[in-house]
Amino acid sequence: MSTDDRRMLQTHWSPEEELDHAEKIGAEFLAGFGVVDKIDRPAVSIFGSARLHEGSFAYDEARATAKLFGEAGWAVVTGGGPGVMEAANRGCREGGGLSVGFNIELPHEQGSNPYIDVGMTFRHFYARKTMFVKAAEGFVVFPGGFGTADELFESLTLIQTGTVLDFPVILFGSEYWSPLLMWIRDRALPEGTVSPGDLELLTLTNDPADAVRMVLERYEQRSASNV
Repeated sequence: MSTDDRRMLQTHWSPEEELDHAEKIGAEFLAGFGVVDKIDRPAVSIFGSARLHEGSFAYDEARATAKLFGEAGWAVVTGGGPGVMEAANRGCREGGGLSVGFNIELPHEQGSNPYIDVGMTFRHFYARKTMFVKAAEGFVVFPGGFGTADELFESLTLIQTGTVLDFPVILFGSEYWSPLLMWIRDRALPEGTVSPGDLELLTLTNDPADAVRMVLERYEQRSASNV
């Protein structure tokens, strides 16, 4: 989070200061839209922990999955940092795809990884998260922490509310994600906090080829229906 954001949330600003901050946010949205316009092919956003390294399940499988997307002629969009993000950008480049990174300016962590072809570093989380959705035809979500969960549940909320349509969300790693699905099915659903159809918004897999197939098939179906 930028210093300005922190100050805005912790103190009361004058109307002039608030207007100046809003203008900076608007300018960042416009710059982000300009970067998205440089993506000249279908794209998928891939998420996962910045803390997992080469040799881990999530890193190696994200790299393999992104390579398949690259070989299919797609772009791969990530948060531009280390860990799973690096793996996905790296795999995409190895597969001949367009590797995109939307990084975030943080006080103590997350420099850009070296496998990005098109990128931008954001100061505001909300502008950055918009680009993940605007650029992509679907999400593949690898094991991660709070940031990954935030991106996952924001995508589900956008689908649930009809803000985006026909948007596949693939959870990669059954051992990691099954407890979450169990909680949704066994606790949230019986208590009525989610609907039965909400369970269908998520698909679980351990296979890179399966993840790629599901995203590509949904994209082809939507493209055919728009003809």
